[in-house]
Order: sequence, then structure tokens, then C-alpha cells
Amino acid sequence: MFLLVEHLAPAILAFLCVLALSPVLIKALKTYNLTQPIRSELPSDHQLKKGTPLMAGSIFLIGVLIALLFNDTILMYFLAATFILFSLIGFADDFWKASRQDPGGISGKSKLVFQFGFTIFLLLFLALQMNLENTIHLTHHISIQLPGMIYIAVMTLFIVGSANAINFTDGMDGLLGMVSIPTYFFFFLISDKPEVKLFSLIMIACLAGFLIFNLYPAKAFMGDTGSLALGGSLSFLAVIEKVEILIPLLFFVYLAEQLSVIIQVAVYKRTKKRIFRMTPIHYHYGLKYGWSENMIVTVFSIVSWTTVILAYLYWKMFLS
Repeated sequence: MFLLVEHLAPAILAFLCVLALSPVLIKALKTYNLTQPIRSELPSDHQLKKGTPLMAGSIFLIGVLIALLFNDTILMYFLAATFILFSLIGFADDFWKASRQDPGGISGKSKLVFQFGFTIFLLLFLALQMNLENTIHLTHHISIQLPGMIYIAVMTLFIVGSANAINFTDGMDGLLGMVSIPTYFFFFLISDKPEVKLFSLIMIACLAGFLIFNLYPAKAFMGDTGSLALGGSLSFLAVIEKVEILIPLLFFVYLAEQLSVIIQVAVYKRTKKRIFRMTPIHYHYGLKYGWSENMIVTVFSIVSWTTVILAYLYWKMFLS
């Protein structure tokens, strides 16, 4: 009964709200021509997606509001602030793209300045107001103690890097939604904080509702408004729950997407040759092996569930 009232009921409400209001949002985005411009180098099947409503990820803010209505503690406000601040960065980028039909969006440097600024501010708040430990736990009995500012610096790089890695994953219909649901589920399972459990379950519900409109063929894209918000949120959850050591497993798909871009750029600059047909790597499987979008999304989501299960087993044996 406790789970039903405190966790499941708000999640069902969030799911129903996203389900009911997404068509309204999609129609509004179409009315104001806030639609996705497509980069010219993308495959021909992606060119057909031009004109799809962008920044529909703003619908996730309904979930944030519901989370606050059901639990208004300082930690929940922090989780909400993290989601909203990163969403604002994405919204600025999406609005530029959609209103000017410029697939480049605002400059990468501008986005990074705000990401670093927000992340440092949020980490300092955690450290000063919520007693964030400057320790990275490897097992029950082994941990790495870092000086406070060194820990803040390391976590800042991790959070900004991870948020952008998650953003890279939003490149195919339904891909990020399907891959991020298991990550949120991990935090729902392991946390002893009611706020984290509630927030994670509500985000799963929002993603499930949104996927009805975002699976292939997508009726709308979440855009950076949604993907950066998910990225910042998931990255901070890893810090709050002190599972930094599990990031390579928990964020395996996201980091693979980001690493493929880094490798591609580095090798091409040196040799003028490409290792992958296109990056992020999800495009490579379609161009080289002929995988459909649905197949790529299915395989990537299976990989995400697998790595999350492995991360949970490590947590259960060595960290819980």
C-alpha cells in the first residue's frame, strides 16, 4: 500500500498526463513551425524526418511538477532544479534550431559554459547544504577520499561529459527513451531515499508515455530540451547515490556513443580515414549492416538492460 500511494500512484498520474497532453504539445509545435531541421550529411531516411516537431521533451516537466506535488523536500527540489536547468540549455539550442531551421543550433562553447556553470553550482550546493561526501566508493571497504575541490572538479567533468554522452544517444526514434528507462530503474531499485525512488519512477512513466509518440515513425522528437535534462538528471543521481564507480556499466551505451565520436574525429584528423561509417555509432549499424531503426533501438535497449543488471549485481555484492 505504501508503494502504491507514495510511488506508483504519482507515476501513473504522470504517465496519463504525458499521454493526454503530448498531442496538444505536438500540435502547438507544428502550428508555430518549431520543427526539426536535418543535417545534410545524415542518411536519406533521416532526411524524411524534416518537419517533425522538436523540443517535445518539455512534456517531461509535467513529471517534475508531479514529483514536487507529492514530495516537496529539499532533495526533490534539487532533483527538479537539476532537470530544469539542463532542460533550459537544451531548450535554447532547440529553439534556435527550430525557429531558424539551423541544425547547428547555438554554439557548443555556449552550451558548455552553461553546463559547467550549472554543474558547479549544483555540486557546491550538494556539498554545502546536503553533506555530499567527497569519496568514491569502490567496494564496502575500499574507497578513494579526494580533497573537496578536487572531488568537485572531477565530478564536474564527469557530469558534463555524461550529460553530453546521453545527449548524443538521442539520434533515432525512441532510442534514448528505451535506453534511459533501465538506467532510471536502477536508481529506483537501489536508493533508500524516497525522493530518488519517486523521481526515478515518475521519469520512467513520463518516458513510457512519450515513447508512444516517439517510437518509429516518430510523431515528435524530445530534442535537447529532453535529452540534456535526462543527461543532467541521471548524472547527478549517480553522484547522489555514490555509485560513481558503476558509471562505465550504467552509462555503457551513452559512453559508447560519445567515444565513437571522439575516436572518429581523432583518427580522421590524423589519417583522413573514418573508422565508422557515421557517428554517433548508432548510425554506423544502419549504414554498414543495414539494420533498421527499430532493430538498432531494440539491440541498444537490450544492451542497456544487460549493463544495468550487471551494475546492480556489483552494487548488491560490493556496495550495498
